[in-house]
Amino acid sequence: MEAENGEGQVQVHLKTKQEHYAVPDVPYAIDGSVSTTELNIFLNALLQSKGAEGVDFDFLVFDEYLRGRLCDHLREKAISFEDAIDIEYVERFPAPEPQDCLLHDDWVSAVKACGKWILTGCYDNTINIWTNKGKHKLTIPGHTAPIKAVDWISMDDENGRFVSTSQDQTAMLWQWNIASNAVECVSVCKGHERGVDSVCVSPDAQRFATGSWDTMLKIWSAGLDDTSEGTAKRVKESGVRTPKMTLQGHRESISAVQWMDATTLVTGSWDHTLKVWDLQLEGIKTEISTNKSIFDASYSKLNRLIVTASADKNLRLYDARTNQGSVVRNTYLGHNAWVQTVMWSNTEEFLFVSGSYDTQNKLWDCRSPKAPLYDLLGHGEKVLDIDWSNPKYIVSGGADNTVRVFKSGKATIENMETK
Repeated sequence: MEAENGEGQVQVHLKTKQEHYAVPDVPYAIDGSVSTTELNIFLNALLQSKGAEGVDFDFLVFDEYLRGRLCDHLREKAISFEDAIDIEYVERFPAPEPQDCLLHDDWVSAVKACGKWILTGCYDNTINIWTNKGKHKLTIPGHTAPIKAVDWISMDDENGRFVSTSQDQTAMLWQWNIASNAVECVSVCKGHERGVDSVCVSPDAQRFATGSWDTMLKIWSAGLDDTSEGTAKRVKESGVRTPKMTLQGHRESISAVQWMDATTLVTGSWDHTLKVWDLQLEGIKTEISTNKSIFDASYSKLNRLIVTASADKNLRLYDARTNQGSVVRNTYLGHNAWVQTVMWSNTEEFLFVSGSYDTQNKLWDCRSPKAPLYDLLGHGEKVLDIDWSNPKYIVSGGADNTVRVFKSGKATIENMETK
């Protein structure tokens, strides 16, 4: 009974997948009241003989990060204190470091990084191109209402191509000549009847998908020439592009769209649903009903899970492959106002970032629902969009008219090691 009050001892096995930090696989008797701090001291003492000192670890107990006392964690999971407990330890992901602040003339509602470039969309109807070191390259007028989403189509040494969507009901396709720093609008994509809130380019960069306040999901050609039968000449003459496909099913605005693979998309909506679409069937493959409006959703190709942002301050993890029981795998608590934007890392299987009306960005591990790994501070107003497309940089835009750039702690360490 003593251990259950946090005063007795618990038998544990310490395990890791990081072989260079392995310790002998024997049972250790530790105090039930230990937290991550005491476990780190204990583990680092064991590792001294290996010459690894001062390493910060996080501890997984029954697939969830330890965030309080071990005894409380076990009690919450209804685990007997008599059993030997397996504790997996992982090297803690290093804290991202604040870098540059990119000043704009109005709210920054869309951000997307590609290599050393950052694309931003603004409430003053302009698109901007920056370097990730904070140098402004170009301001692009063209839309007649605030920009809501941007995405890169392709990038090489000579040209960058990208798409922007706006409350003016259009998407615009752009080609940027890097050497001359000149941009041209390749075509204006017309077909939506309300503002276009979300955009995503397909994995093969041949198409892109848009979601709108008109509740429609539309698929468009992303090519420089839209060569569908009989339309090429008309497109060339007018510069206007029409959708290849229109998919109906949502009842309110589509706030998020993402390609899961070449023929499958996931959308999130204010109508409280996530929908998975099959383009070959031209219809809905799976639908997940939630009890909250979804402001953003992100699908991870690494773990095949979907994380959503909602008005109730929480983030939720879903598995679109689950047909029985609760599909909500976890709920993440930490923001103090509605969560506007979320995105998985595309290189770290368990990590995602979020931005909220509480002015904060947070970096999460999906195995730590009770608390984020880090708060990324800097915005003075609500956060409107966040991006982690470039593994080295977390980039966010907000209503304080700024873009904040945070360098991934891992990128910082790798740079130091290669110097």
